[in-house]
Amino acid sequence: MIQNILKDKPTKIFVIFTAFFVANALIAECIGTKIFSLEKLFGMQPSDFSLFGEKHLSISLTCGVLLWPLEFIMTDIVNEYYGPKAVRRISYTAIALIAYAFLMFYLAMGVPPAAFWYGTGVQDGIPDMSKAFNGIFGQGMWIIFGSLTAFLVSQIVDVTVFHKIKKVTGEKKVWLRATGSTLVSQLVDSFIVLFIAFKIGKGWSWQLVFAICLVNYAYKATMAIILTPVIYFVEGRIEKYLGHETAAKMKQAAMGIESE
Repeated sequence: MIQNILKDKPTKIFVIFTAFFVANALIAECIGTKIFSLEKLFGMQPSDFSLFGEKHLSISLTCGVLLWPLEFIMTDIVNEYYGPKAVRRISYTAIALIAYAFLMFYLAMGVPPAAFWYGTGVQDGIPDMSKAFNGIFGQGMWIIFGSLTAFLVSQIVDVTVFHKIKKVTGEKKVWLRATGSTLVSQLVDSFIVLFIAFKIGKGWSWQLVFAICLVNYAYKATMAIILTPVIYFVEGRIEKYLGHETAAKMKQAAMGIESE
């Protein structure tokens, strides 16, 4: 029985997607402590603009946003073939493992460091390795809570919008349900994480929250549109691997339609 399960093609795909989904989310959370300039990345000078009365803004993003668009692409593909229950399952798994990872980070930060370790980074310009370690892994609790809450809520929104659009379009217009659901869920994600982490946690003004939210959302929305062809490519590979008949049955089952 176990061998049959391991050889089952839909099961193999789901396991691969789940593993990559969780790993991608955890990496995004870990590298999210670094803020980078999008303008400098493309060799341009940082812009200077105003939004909602907040002046001297530029396009500065966390490195985590480099990976988050992939999460929503995977969400839409899993939604297409396995349905909302599968999306919720991998989302809950990702959240549980991210929470576990951060618990381990905090435990590691509290372990007494070896005396010789403090200065092992001096040659690289790091005078205190213990402070550097704690600085990288010691994200504020509000940021962690905000990020996980935003992730969970946005995933639920993505699944809901995706299926509402699919009920109208059927199997046609993959781009509409994939991009449409992502555009809505990314807006929710951007606002919730900033509201919890910085409005509640840091006392930011509403103007600053909305300004930074709009900047972050503009990037995420642009990436959602740019990466739409990736969904078609991946679905094409899945169809080829599974066979058209199996893929069609999976899509029907995902929509709660019993195949004949």
